[in-house]
Amino acid sequence: MDRRQLLLTTAAGLAGGAVVLDPVALPASAEATPVTRTITGHIPYGAPDWVYVPLEIPAGVNRLTVEYTYDRPAAPAGQNGNALDIGLFDEHGIALGDERGFRGWSGGFRTGFTVAASDATPGYLPGPIRRGTWHIILGPYTVHPQGLHWTITVRLEFGPDGPAFRPNPAPTRATGRGAAWYRGDMHLHTVHSDGRRQPGEVAAAARAGKLDFIVSTDHNTSSTAGVWGEFAGPDLLIIDGEEITTRNGHYTALGLPAGTWIDWRYRATDGALARFVQQIHRAGGLAVAAHPLATCVACGWKFGYAGLDAVEVWNGPWTLDDEAVLAGWDNLLVAAAREGRADWIPAVGDSDAHSEPQVVGLPHNVVYAQGLDRRAILDGVRAGRLWIAESAAVDLSFDATAPGRRAGIGERLRVSDDTPVTVTLAVSGAAGCAFRIITDQGQRCAGVLPEAANATVSWTTTPRNARYVRAEVRRPQPTPTTADQMVALTNPIFLGA
Repeated sequence: MDRRQLLLTTAAGLAGGAVVLDPVALPASAEATPVTRTITGHIPYGAPDWVYVPLEIPAGVNRLTVEYTYDRPAAPAGQNGNALDIGLFDEHGIALGDERGFRGWSGGFRTGFTVAASDATPGYLPGPIRRGTWHIILGPYTVHPQGLHWTITVRLEFGPDGPAFRPNPAPTRATGRGAAWYRGDMHLHTVHSDGRRQPGEVAAAARAGKLDFIVSTDHNTSSTAGVWGEFAGPDLLIIDGEEITTRNGHYTALGLPAGTWIDWRYRATDGALARFVQQIHRAGGLAVAAHPLATCVACGWKFGYAGLDAVEVWNGPWTLDDEAVLAGWDNLLVAAAREGRADWIPAVGDSDAHSEPQVVGLPHNVVYAQGLDRRAILDGVRAGRLWIAESAAVDLSFDATAPGRRAGIGERLRVSDDTPVTVTLAVSGAAGCAFRIITDQGQRCAGVLPEAANATVSWTTTPRNARYVRAEVRRPQPTPTTADQMVALTNPIFLGA
């Protein structure tokens, strides 16, 4: 990789840690017969985050097919072996954040892909194959100490384009029940990234789990937005989104307009996160730190929480990672309460379900919204008007009252510091479980819920004694990494003027 390649990288407007290789010219075919070219290369240990292979595409191409392989020697003890991701940018270029050039991403989930005007492999965007410089992007996720040898086979087919692909996006509104609590899983994957469920199977699982809405968050691609309309309906709102998987952690963009793509090619040290969070906000969406303490390579969140709209404190079945994230989030609440800030960061919980036996809706969010539509659901999440449940079998209400005043989850009860405040937790579907009421001082009230279909417990405090209150319901059964299992937890109610 010579100096010219590094200069090309800078000129392309990329974040640090990327290299552009020399272009590969692909010939036209006078007889309209397919053209195939094989390209090989080596990525050394300590590799850049992204390696771009430029392809000079001639005129007349109507289908581009790429297949790739790489060597996978056994990894040394305590180190990583080879794992290589792949994606595609078209003739519009590879500049950071320029969504015009993005044509697809499959990470390490597939061994190849195809793109044409009428169709594309899931994860990729259908559209014409125009003449110009295209780029295959390789992402060396992990590299063996001896390096990584790769082989790419490019096949071009020629002729007129087929009929243009017609996107079928989901409606932004479902029937709903007016102002009410709505259940939804906001972190889900399909075959358009590394999930094994078809979009229709995800929608069916959401309906079976008695969810009112879902958010589609396939990794690093917007392709799923083009098909969700077939599976939405009056009973199920499907909201578009994306899981942005950077090299320093993952975050979800919730509520993107159909077809909107958010770039992921940066690290925390590049200082690029704020730019893309602003892009999400300009599009009307929310940015949520996903599984911040996940232990997979590049999954742990390193960017901090400034500017984000929520943090995912519960991801899939309850684990020690979730327990640690919950404790860290509680510290953020203490800081917000101490400083009297209104911009506290709410907690959310999602399944992150990819395939069987992972359960769509374990857990999910119960959001208070003015209706079952994209805008109202996002407003409820942004305000923290939500609690998290392991399933639709669990129901809960949580409020704080003082003479003549009441506040619910995500709200503030504005009374003087010495005013008695009664906190009430009502739960159904959790008989025999333990409850906890948490404040800025930690756990202040705990016990076992009565063995009844509908159990109610109360506790009295003052704003001077508790700057906020939140509730947890736990099942006294251990998991492989925790002493018990979370059943439900709420966002806080803040107390005091």
